[in-house]
Amino acid sequence: MKPLSALAGAIARRARRPARRASGFLKGAAIVLVLCVLEALLHAYTLRVPRPPQDLDAPFSRQCQDPRIAAAKPRESAALVMLARNSEIEEARQTIQNIEAQFNRWFHYPVVFLNNEEWDLDFVRELNASVSGQAIFDVIPKEDWSYPSWIDPAKARQSMSLQQKAGVWNGGKESYHHMCRFYSGTFYTHPALAPFKWYWRLEPGVRYTCAITYDPFVEMARHAKTYGFTVALWEEPNTCPSLFRAVDDFRTQHDIPLTPTWNAMLDTSSWSQQVWPVRKLLGLLGRPHHARSGARWNLCHYWSNFEIADLDFFRGDAYQALFRHLDRRGGFYHERWGDAPVHSLAVHLLLPPGRLHHFADFGYHHEPFFQCPGNAPGGQLPGNDALGDAAWSPETDGAIGCRCQCPDQRRRNNRGVCLAAMQAPAAFHRTSWWDRYRGRYPYTINLPA
Repeated sequence: MKPLSALAGAIARRARRPARRASGFLKGAAIVLVLCVLEALLHAYTLRVPRPPQDLDAPFSRQCQDPRIAAAKPRESAALVMLARNSEIEEARQTIQNIEAQFNRWFHYPVVFLNNEEWDLDFVRELNASVSGQAIFDVIPKEDWSYPSWIDPAKARQSMSLQQKAGVWNGGKESYHHMCRFYSGTFYTHPALAPFKWYWRLEPGVRYTCAITYDPFVEMARHAKTYGFTVALWEEPNTCPSLFRAVDDFRTQHDIPLTPTWNAMLDTSSWSQQVWPVRKLLGLLGRPHHARSGARWNLCHYWSNFEIADLDFFRGDAYQALFRHLDRRGGFYHERWGDAPVHSLAVHLLLPPGRLHHFADFGYHHEPFFQCPGNAPGGQLPGNDALGDAAWSPETDGAIGCRCQCPDQRRRNNRGVCLAAMQAPAAFHRTSWWDRYRGRYPYTINLPA
């Protein structure tokens, strides 16, 4: 009987071993899970955008001013700049007439016109007559509007053909690729801009819907701003799948630390993607819009058809090194990297929060998007000789514009998600979780929605 009972005991002990193994496996898995959660929490903490002690950006003006006062003061070394084709004579003239009526008739800043072809004499004559200051017409050097030596034109055109078939916006237009590359880098070193420190980018067909009665160049300099914008929105994902990885590679290669402005460009909304194994796997697989670390771009960018910015920043060593790094990657042709996301990622990588400025008091319309701040109550200076008798939309509480003619009562027709995200590093007053849940975003820092 004893051998039989011993045999039964051995069988029972063996039966308990898988249970112990399973228990050990579950304990190990629980420990790994806890460690992953703790690492994800630490990772999220390193990517936070801390709240500054006060709002670091505010409108330069909240109502009309007598433009003659600002116009009588010293100016900045600045120019308005328009890239146009000869065929865009009518759109260019309308834009120049509009900006003259809303701003430059008082300040008379020069306007630089750039073209990748020789100027038509009719264009020169018509636009010269439309500008109150000096009009400068120059041509883009051929080497700045063609393929660089390391790009095979045949392969680039093949890539563009595939982009067109895939529905990439303007992906099949060779000239558009040249334009994006030009505006991303060599634009800033063009000889026609050499005398100037500041530029205001214009586009044929844009319209300013409010009077601008102060000098934005002077205010940018006075407030130590570097880059000014109006509209912020999402980039089309299929235009630049590898751009963010290329910029983040530059960041890591040059030991540029994570900063609040850079972190504001990261998408941390998906908890599952913050877990270390998933994050690393996404980076290793080269997923679109992911860095090698697994960090994901939120696709937000400034709409660069409006910019007022410091040329010295873009001509500086850091930005030009970033441009050369991107240019060598070939994404301006094998993808359709736009100058808007390039500029946006660059200023968020290289500048602190207080150096960016939202021109919230500007009314700006470039089809299909607009912003229009509305008219400040009691701040429209009726009877002012300089402003004349131009009509304006009804005044509204919380509005900050001057003589605006808004298309409707909306402040903008694009959602404010990207504006809130990109302004967060400079914002003490932020959108509450309830407002975000309801889709309500402020028009700009510390102004009503």
